[in-house]
Amino acid sequence: MAVRKTKHEMPEQPPKERVKNFKEVPYGYDKETAIEEAKRCLQCKNKPCIEGCPVEIDIPAFIACIAEGDFDKAAEVVKAKNSLPAVSGRVCPYESQCEGKCTLLKLGEPVAIGRLERFIADYERDKGVKDPKKVKSTGKKVAVVGAGPAGLTCAGDLAKMGHGVTVFEALHAPGGVLMYGIPEFRLPKDIVNAEVDYIKKLGVDVKYDIVVGKTITVDELFEEYDAVFIGTGAGLPRWLRIPGENLDGVYSANEFLTRVNLMKAYRFPEYDTPVKIGKIVATFGAGNVAMDCARTSLRLGAEKSYLIYRRSDVEMPARNEEIHHAKEEGVIFKLLTNPVEFIGDGEGLLTKVKVIKMKLGEPDDSGRRRPIPIPDSEYKIKIDTALVAIGQSPNPLVPQTVKGLKIEKWGNIKTDENGRTSIPGIFAGGDIATGAATVILAMGAGKRAARAIDKYIKSKKKYYP
Repeated sequence: MAVRKTKHEMPEQPPKERVKNFKEVPYGYDKETAIEEAKRCLQCKNKPCIEGCPVEIDIPAFIACIAEGDFDKAAEVVKAKNSLPAVSGRVCPYESQCEGKCTLLKLGEPVAIGRLERFIADYERDKGVKDPKKVKSTGKKVAVVGAGPAGLTCAGDLAKMGHGVTVFEALHAPGGVLMYGIPEFRLPKDIVNAEVDYIKKLGVDVKYDIVVGKTITVDELFEEYDAVFIGTGAGLPRWLRIPGENLDGVYSANEFLTRVNLMKAYRFPEYDTPVKIGKIVATFGAGNVAMDCARTSLRLGAEKSYLIYRRSDVEMPARNEEIHHAKEEGVIFKLLTNPVEFIGDGEGLLTKVKVIKMKLGEPDDSGRRRPIPIPDSEYKIKIDTALVAIGQSPNPLVPQTVKGLKIEKWGNIKTDENGRTSIPGIFAGGDIATGAATVILAMGAGKRAARAIDKYIKSKKKYYP
């Protein structure tokens, strides 16, 4: 029988409807569609898709279970490696990870691995997640700093190994970027909470409103814990560093999305967190965060939402799915365009942005073609809100308060491939070690660090150089 060359489509809200609400855009597969999509898998002997999975899921095995209609077994296979499948099934850039290795690419489109992972996670949650089996305690204890994807993954894996784990979170809710950074229409917060509840059932204790480096130090943690994992992420916004950036109406993406997502400004006045959004909004950048800002602006009532980017559509780092959804919803893309100055009304309020047209030259260190300004091509765009989404830097608080901890040039903690730092017993992973990256890469880093921590605290040796 011939193999279907294209993925089964996933139904979603129509653009004109979804742009007026914060409900999740895709509806997900039903059982019949999931089974049919799973049957496209060739069950390759060399399993190339697993090579592309940072959290090492046995992808062919769980897909085979779906194809047979054994959804409970499929969930068991996924959960053996990934404690956050409903999250990764929604936000993982699987097109460049597992699906990018799929043999079916030679014939057409890869198996929709991400959609199938989402399906099986949602199926399990709707049915009722089984409590995990209790693991015999090792008597060892680990402190995890930060309840983001790296910290939660590390904590969950360590708990499965029998270690006592406490997560210290600075905010009043768990999830890190999953909670404050990614909008409801892309990752509903009840799903994040459900995934965290599963982590807790593994035996992980999560403590909130504790700022490690202020409330308690890493040195003090070692009075009670055998090892410490730092997963504090990249929460420090980067700025354009152009004139007028201090005008009222210019936000960092971090502040804007935190207000909207974590503090639920989109449900004001039900939640007491206002957010000012103008009639004409410009987002600067072209990653997933920029797409989130531009799409959120429309849902908050902006009449126009520009996305301004200095390179072309070929170089945009956002996922294709997010770019596609943004265009469908009416985001106006101004490419090969770079801001040079924000202009105010004389009383501190943003009214315009001056931009310059760009052209692409030779590739730079990132491998993308370098944007070059075109002389005398400046012009002004009327805007009243600017959202700067050009990246984030690692949170400096913990690194600055740990004496002897080696830091890289851009403020990230220096680690080896297993998350070991320059200080025995201290491990790190995710954006605090790599700089801003994807959720799934942070999860993979948390998983590798958990194995290294397990080896460290079980060994009589002090450290593995």
